[in-house]
Amino acid sequence: MIGIRQALRTALTDAMRARDKTAMAALRSAIAAIDNAESVPVGDHRASAIELAGTLGAAEAPRKVLTEDDIRTILQCEVADRRAAAQEYQAAGRMDHAEKLLRESDVLDRYLPLR
Repeated sequence: MIGIRQALRTALTDAMRARDKTAMAALRSAIAAIDNAESVPVGDHRASAIELAGTLGAAEAPRKVLTEDDIRTILQCEVADRRAAAQEYQAAGRMDHAEKLLRESDVLDRYLPLR
């Protein structure tokens, strides 16, 4: 079974081929959010002098491993954030921005498994 992350990456490739700017923006943002969630906080790993003088990558810390549930939660947050921002734009009379965010949330919502 294909995971959510791989489905997003495949969809990004398809969106790039189709030159679908809305889908590209939404998918890139979601993939970046997942990648950011895997990163290790700066304060968690300190390089020693030997590591700093060593080879490239010697001081790298392993990234966090996300489960499909973690990725699903991040994607749900991305969808919810876009919808909330769209409501704020609608309230401010900025329908163009609201519609763009709603289209992006619809793109991402397709990759959430049925709840």
